[in-house]
Amino acid sequence: MELNKHTTASFDIDPQCGFTPLCPDELPVDEGDQIAAELNRQALFADFRLVSKDCHPAAAPWVAQTPEEIMTPVAGDYPGLDIKWPPHCVIGTEGNRLIPGLPEESDYDLVIEKGLDPLQHPYGACYQDLAETESTGAIEWLRSRQVETVIVGGLATDYCVKTSVLQLLRAEFRVIVNLAGCRGVAAETTRTAVEDMRSAGAVLIDSSVELVST
Repeated sequence: MELNKHTTASFDIDPQCGFTPLCPDELPVDEGDQIAAELNRQALFADFRLVSKDCHPAAAPWVAQTPEEIMTPVAGDYPGLDIKWPPHCVIGTEGNRLIPGLPEESDYDLVIEKGLDPLQHPYGACYQDLAETESTGAIEWLRSRQVETVIVGGLATDYCVKTSVLQLLRAEFRVIVNLAGCRGVAAETTRTAVEDMRSAGAVLIDSSVELVST
């Protein structure tokens, strides 16, 4: 697949320790800590490299107090929240850090921090809220640099990656999903996410080996 490097960006979605077995008490995705090399390879085909991070507070209404509460609806009048999750990617903790093997944050062209508001729990990297009314600035930043194609990888395929891909497609970018640079929470939801992304217009590749710069 041929790409114009000058109009292509590589977007690492939430490749954080909190989504890997390195932090088993958070939201560990199997093999989530093994995608750094593939994310680095896909970045070779782009002039710009972005990363998004969950940056959560330690306490919030969406935080599950018991294992039984995980993925149950958040009670109360919280339009910015849907379901409960374990504490994860809390600011200042190991879970908030990027996985080993990735560049330092300062080496990225843009770092997107999301989820700081305890009353908002976004998934996609392009908006701070579920209603997609408060931009993170990612779309505007890409447009200002005349980016046309975005290569996406990260964690997890069936949540933040899928939501980010759909947001980028709605913003009319050409989106390539590098499956070797992603890992999903569960097999069934990952399969559904792949089909949802493909149906929405994303191009899915098995690895960056399929990419060629022009």
